Amino acid sequence: MSNSFGEKFKITIFGQSHSEAIGIVIDGIPAGVRLDMEKILNFMARRAPGKNAYSTTRKEADLPEIVSGVVDGITCGAPICAIIKNNNQNSKDYSKLKTLPRPSHADFAAYMKHNSFNDIRGGGNFSGRLTAPLCFAGAIAMQILEEKGIRISAHIEKIAGIKDSRFDPVNVDADTLSKVSSKEFPLIDDSVKDKMLAKIEEARLDSDSVGGVIECAVTGLPAGIGDPMFDGVENALSKAVFAIPAIKGIEFGNGFDCADLRGSQNNDSFILVDGKIASETNNHGGILGGITSSMPIIFRVAVKPTPSIAKPQMSVNLETMTQEELVITGRHDPCIVPRAVPCIEAAAALALINLI
Repeated sequence: MSNSFGEKFKITIFGQSHSEAIGIVIDGIPAGVRLDMEKILNFMARRAPGKNAYSTTRKEADLPEIVSGVVDGITCGAPICAIIKNNNQNSKDYSKLKTLPRPSHADFAAYMKHNSFNDIRGGGNFSGRLTAPLCFAGAIAMQILEEKGIRISAHIEKIAGIKDSRFDPVNVDADTLSKVSSKEFPLIDDSVKDKMLAKIEEARLDSDSVGGVIECAVTGLPAGIGDPMFDGVENALSKAVFAIPAIKGIEFGNGFDCADLRGSQNNDSFILVDGKIASETNNHGGILGGITSSMPIIFRVAVKPTPSIAKPQMSVNLETMTQEELVITGRHDPCIVPRAVPCIEAAAALALINLI
């Protein structure tokens, strides 16, 4: 099933953007894990809509209601099922999109695949709204990983061409990751925040949107996790990350930049640090042959501009087969990048917890 991920820590996400509720079933969590609900809710609040000028005005509390698998805050060994109510829908905003698909959105592809029976309201099951239960599961996975000394954090690396600093690929530590995660607008260099916000506001006032890049780091993983070919760490992370709408690319370590380097420039020399093998640089992003090297995992993802914009665009009426101008109404993010940061962390946690 395309809405399911993982084998040992298996999740299945259900619901649509404007259905009564969305939710998730998590199978594989052992009994006896005490869930830190305050930490889980704080994590989910980072993704929640309607909190600032650079996100959609749709306000949803995103409070998960756990209906099974947990007793007195502790897992009991049964599958966890949680639902999140949808309380603020404007379905009428989407009525004309049933036959007039939005450019660069899933509308047309879903219409063809499901023979016109797809739920168009808010994007249906193709909506970024479904990353809310993803973040719920990811927050639980992160809690379990942190108990094993594994930390995951991401930040906004770029928005509309304005760049933040990057993680130190060799020396990034848990304190740095915690500091970045605690910020509402997660940056390493806070001096670029106003420039990024200005670009977002400029696009919003022009009835447009902007995209960007998110960088994620993982520390605390020992060497030897993962397998070559089809079950590599990059494979698992990529599959989980591409479940997030708007993600259009991923790179690890030096990524595409290594194509312009010589081997002598891109290779990471092995060294001894306190009697342990490490690498002097980390152009490989913590993964060699699909297997962890003990260096921090570093990867970046490209986030496309939100496709639902208010500027007039051309589309094709699927009933009359004529070209028509489309003006999209409703509530949409002028930039999805800030709210996507915790989603990347959650996806990484779900991929890695299955590997370890």
